[in-house]
Amino acid sequence: MISFEFPIAERIRLLLRLEDLFQRLAHFMERGTPTDHHAALLSLFEISEIGARSDVKGELLQELDRQKHALDALRDNPAIAEDALDAVLADIEAAMSGLFDSTSRVGQHLRENEWLSTIRQRSGIPGGVCEFDLPSYHFWLHRPDAMRRADVDRWYAPLKPARAAADVLLQLLRDNGKTYPLVARGGNFQQMSGGRIVHMIRIVIDELYGVVPELSANKYAINVRFVQPGTGNERPRPVGKDIEFTLTYCKL
Repeated sequence: MISFEFPIAERIRLLLRLEDLFQRLAHFMERGTPTDHHAALLSLFEISEIGARSDVKGELLQELDRQKHALDALRDNPAIAEDALDAVLADIEAAMSGLFDSTSRVGQHLRENEWLSTIRQRSGIPGGVCEFDLPSYHFWLHRPDAMRRADVDRWYAPLKPARAAADVLLQLLRDNGKTYPLVARGGNFQQMSGGRIVHMIRIVIDELYGVVPELSANKYAINVRFVQPGTGNERPRPVGKDIEFTLTYCKL
């Protein structure tokens, strides 16, 4: 099975992008070759760029505080397990505390590092980080793996509160989803929203179908169209057969 997640709200789009970048960063940090650590730095730069364009810290704190108050209101509800509720609230409190302790915008320390800023600017040029362009970076890439890893860990450390906050919110979002088994007749499916509040839609299909979903949604209706992805010079083609899939409505 393969899962596709479509953010409906802009805040969820931000969370999913952060999650993708942090997962990529962790992958390349664990490996440890010069090429891997170069890729890790590129992920750090992308996270920093997101932090420069929007108030990521403020967005995360606002949403965490909203979730905290919503969950606090569930206390004494007989349908809610107190232990599970306390664990989630503890995760939220820890994430908020980490963000409060950070004194600057997300990625600000990377943008203020002159050496890293030079690498970031050159990395936007095709082949711009060759050894003759950045000899000091070439020297750094040839340092022992453990030394490079320590540097990357140090640059990553101030970003950990943002990652923890994003992870908590996305876990809440995914756990608070309602899933329905459906069939797209002739590759198309439409459903009226009926006033339902949705922040993200997850579609899961069998990989054997060899199709991908295209989704459009607003407050009135949700439309899903399955297409065969194009390869090479081919364009995506509509699917004329029925497709079984599951659709999950997620909200915070």
